[in-house]
Amino acid sequence: MVSGIIGKKIGMTQVFTGEGSLVPVTVVQAGPCTVVQAKTPARDRYAAVQLGFGQQKAQRVSKAMRGHVTKSQKGPFRVLREFPIDEDSALEVGQDVRVGDVFQVGDFVDVSGISKGKGTAGVMKRHHFSGFPGSHGTHEYFRHGGSIGNRSYPGRVFKGKRMSGRMGNERVTVANLQVVEVRADQDLILLRGAVPGSSGGTIVIRKHAGGRANTAVAGAK
Repeated sequence: MVSGIIGKKIGMTQVFTGEGSLVPVTVVQAGPCTVVQAKTPARDRYAAVQLGFGQQKAQRVSKAMRGHVTKSQKGPFRVLREFPIDEDSALEVGQDVRVGDVFQVGDFVDVSGISKGKGTAGVMKRHHFSGFPGSHGTHEYFRHGGSIGNRSYPGRVFKGKRMSGRMGNERVTVANLQVVEVRADQDLILLRGAVPGSSGGTIVIRKHAGGRANTAVAGAK
């Protein structure tokens, strides 16, 4: 079976477990996704499928993309992502992949998305610098980053130096989130904690490398 699915972040809420514990969760509309392309070891040297999610107007995609999704008899799609599969998987082009076929309650997943853009930010907000003392002679230099290098050597600022700049609006992956509930009839999955991005943003959910752990939050309502 496929190792992940594409979804859309709906928002956050909270649910109660069977033991009465309150758990914060993120609600994600996961799928249904359509198999657009299947790759085989014999032809492509690895086994994977390309999934499509979200309908897109035909005039908003290129002619090449419209031809690419023709075989699936659906689309065009707003998002395309590739996921590895087992070599003996029976997935075919045009087949739908539902969230209930991929994940179960208690599974651990990795969630990727585009984080919220925060605009230009200083070093204290962007990199959690502590700033300068509020007294003892500090004057108009409270939220600065301090020295960024020597003058004679190296004579330049090293690449990657933590400085002010654009914050957010980048691809972020949060690992090891637990699946609290799967509502297969509604194509919804509830993940414990927060996931990157704003409500309505596209996210990709993949099975965690560690596999399935305990089902401590099973029976959430």
